[in-house]
Amino acid sequence: MDSVRIDKFLWAIRAFKTRTEATEACKGGRIKIGGDNAKPSREVSPGDVITVRKGAVTYTYKVLLPLSNRVGARLVGDFAEDLTPESEKAKLRAPVETFFVTRDRGSGRPTKKERREIDELWDSL
Repeated sequence: MDSVRIDKFLWAIRAFKTRTEATEACKGGRIKIGGDNAKPSREVSPGDVITVRKGAVTYTYKVLLPLSNRVGARLVGDFAEDLTPESEKAKLRAPVETFFVTRDRGSGRPTKKERREIDELWDSL
């Protein structure tokens, strides 16, 4: 097999949990092959560079061997090379600043005044 559909390939190398997700990503313009948007039926062959945008992170894969059946996570490296820069992977580990306002149980909703104070506190961060 020298080529396979892009949506099938992305599902097979575990870039997406389902083939439907991979198809929707293609239709949404989040998948590029060599810089061009890829339709779900676009064929990939060895040497193609695929760019996948998932949330804030842009993954880059190089096709080593096309496959249409899903493989175990350990075998993915035999079929696709992960070219994603470390700076993109770091976006996954970035701490999310969270701010919790604790309220006593049973105290009800904040009053309008308390709500303004909470908003001011959020804006100062």
